[in-house]
Amino acid sequence: MTQKDNNDQDGKGRRNFLYLTAGMFGGVGVASAAWPFISSMTPGADARALATTEVNLAPVEVGQSITVMWRGKPVFVRRRTQKEIQEAEEVDVSSLRDPQSDEDRIQRPEWLILVGICTHLGCVPGGQKPTDQRGDYDGWFCPCHGSHYDTSGRIRKGPAPKNLVVPPYEFVSDTLVKIG
Repeated sequence: MTQKDNNDQDGKGRRNFLYLTAGMFGGVGVASAAWPFISSMTPGADARALATTEVNLAPVEVGQSITVMWRGKPVFVRRRTQKEIQEAEEVDVSSLRDPQSDEDRIQRPEWLILVGICTHLGCVPGGQKPTDQRGDYDGWFCPCHGSHYDTSGRIRKGPAPKNLVVPPYEFVSDTLVKIG
């Protein structure tokens, strides 16, 4: 091998090393510049905190309803009486506008958890307080347009097209439920 051939080999090796090094620095530079944009697309801590709500069920008495907020919406949590459970289970599902059995809407029979927004025009139905009118089916009543919901939150009468929505939830323990 001559001196010139040896220099050409060293030159190619140096050139390849420089290309590789420049490419790596360029890749790191692009990643560093892109990271703030990618990071800005993730939800903030305040939005992540609103994604779930934990509710302590221990103070809720049989027959009592409470309202909690989840994602800016009211969520009705009702500890149903044996009578309410029985009424909900005895309904002929084929007679419903939005057919859904009580079993499909609950995880535990005594607890009913629903988004408290009427499916007609987005009003908040009454029925949470003992003094509220509960409609013809002892559940919830939306006085704005006359929608009646039963003890499972299913539409029974009035213009609402769908049942009250059941949010995603899970029982963390016997006295704690996580919504969302």
